[in-house]
Amino acid sequence: MPYSAEFGDHFYCREDGRLECDYVFLGGNGLVSRWPETIDFTIGELGFGTGLNFCETWRQWKQQRRDGQRLNFISFERFPMQADEIDRALSRWPEIDAEKQALCGAWPERPTGDVSIDFGSDVRLTVIIGPAEIRLPFSAPVFDAWYLDGFAPLRNPDLWSLDLMRCVFDRTVAGGTFATYAAAGFVRRNLQAAGFTVERRRGYGAKREMLCGVKQPA
Repeated sequence: MPYSAEFGDHFYCREDGRLECDYVFLGGNGLVSRWPETIDFTIGELGFGTGLNFCETWRQWKQQRRDGQRLNFISFERFPMQADEIDRALSRWPEIDAEKQALCGAWPERPTGDVSIDFGSDVRLTVIIGPAEIRLPFSAPVFDAWYLDGFAPLRNPDLWSLDLMRCVFDRTVAGGTFATYAAAGFVRRNLQAAGFTVERRRGYGAKREMLCGVKQPA
């Protein structure tokens, strides 16, 4: 169970991080139903961590994609892990073993700057290393969906600030969405103040609530 000494928090829930990813991020953004309607789909993530969300998303993408479709997964991470740490953290889930091996095999020995990896013709991973509040305002892409997956808001408030949520909103296409396991009041208020329409849903496992939402077309 990987644990961050910087933030005093675990990287994912104790019940099952992979199933939590499916429920919160893929389910909260409605991705499986949206993917058939697009050619290029871009996911933004705050907090790459162990790469679990990427691997599970890639696994499900391979089951759904059609010829010519492309997935761009762009994540922001301040403290990147080493390949052996990622391998150990994800070894719990044989369901994503192929994705884990591909990720670890391509992961640089000393990840700095931007890590960009093409996995064939249909999936590209970019991990932008550094504080998201500094790097995101200068990022070029716009995003169809967001995984807001920083450490607990009280332990990592910078990743849930109003300024950063406004930046996330500005970088989201009209009709784009977000999902997060977090349900703290100030997180919900910041997302609403940024411009998102926010919905509270039942959380995964022991969590009572989670948040998801949409950037309404003008």
